[in-house]
Amino acid sequence: MKYSIIIPVYNRPDEVDELLDSLTRQSETDFEVVVVEDGSAVPCKDVCEKYAQKLRIQYFTKPNSGPGQTRNYGGERAQGDYVLILDSDVVLPEGYLAAGGG
Repeated sequence: MKYSIIIPVYNRPDEVDELLDSLTRQSETDFEVVVVEDGSAVPCKDVCEKYAQKLRIQYFTKPNSGPGQTRNYGGERAQGDYVLILDSDVVLPEGYLAAGGG
């Protein structure tokens, strides 16, 4: 697998929905998505399940520890050759991953 996209999230299911939707429109499809819920009171598990048939997605929950440790937690579970860390409020333009070269 070429890319692992790590998404640390805290109480942002709507933003995660927009980000995952943008990932479904990438022409480069050799990637996984690793969503790490960082102790959220408003989880995004349902949002992740909505995209389970469209994306290779893993969903993890852990007690709140902040963004740095949450990114590392996702990176430890990543299987791609390259790791991309995206905040939950990012929306990728079409062709973003394909422009990465290789």
